[in-house]
Amino acid sequence: MMVSMDTIQAQGSRMEPDEPWEWLAAGWRDILARPAISLTYGIAFSVVSLGLAGALFYFDIPHLLLPLSAGFMLMGPMLAVGLYETSRRRQAGEPVSLRTALFVPVRNPTQLASLGVILMAAHLIWIRIATLLYALFFGTQPFPGLEDSISILFFTFDGLGLLVVGTAFGGVLAAAVFALTAFSVPILMVRDVDAVTAVLESVKMVRQNLWPMLVWAWLIVMLTAVGIVTCFVGLAVTFPLIGHATWHAYRRAFDGVRPD
Repeated sequence: MMVSMDTIQAQGSRMEPDEPWEWLAAGWRDILARPAISLTYGIAFSVVSLGLAGALFYFDIPHLLLPLSAGFMLMGPMLAVGLYETSRRRQAGEPVSLRTALFVPVRNPTQLASLGVILMAAHLIWIRIATLLYALFFGTQPFPGLEDSISILFFTFDGLGLLVVGTAFGGVLAAAVFALTAFSVPILMVRDVDAVTAVLESVKMVRQNLWPMLVWAWLIVMLTAVGIVTCFVGLAVTFPLIGHATWHAYRRAFDGVRPD
């Protein structure tokens, strides 16, 4: 049975802008406490990302590499469910294993799946937008390759136009998805609510704590960028770090529990 929005009102006070650093510190402690679980999760994510990047080059569509990389940030909250569960179990003093991270008993799997479909749709929309923008500025000419793409993007009129417009579109979409999913996935994991309620509560919490959440969004972008520019190797660490930290962010926002 679903519960009303009033049932899951946040109990925590307003957050300070520097609190996201506490969430990262708590996430790092989770990694150190269970490195095999966290790094296995992270390495698997890194290998899949590298494989997808290789597939783009194999099929001669490397211009989709950046949009797909950005799309990972859209799907990340769904892919990190096992990391949330690991942090939850550690905090609750429950047994933790790779099995519990891979097979998470969520309270409302149907609603969580619905949210996953929404995020996948957002990802596909972003890929479509990126493809159309490339065609708008460069027509049907093939992608010049990674070596020449930097000079074209930064030192040609069409390249700068694509960079500015693409960044604007991507930024708006990313901001919207971040607000929708900052807390909604953990909410659906542990509370018996519907996806709409979880999303609305996530958006509300982001609005109430705009500055801390801006800092948190910036940290996510920076850590994800580090993972990507290291040929996805860095994602083996940065992805589980963000995942664990997200659980502590949720606990702070909705239960008023700051990391120890």
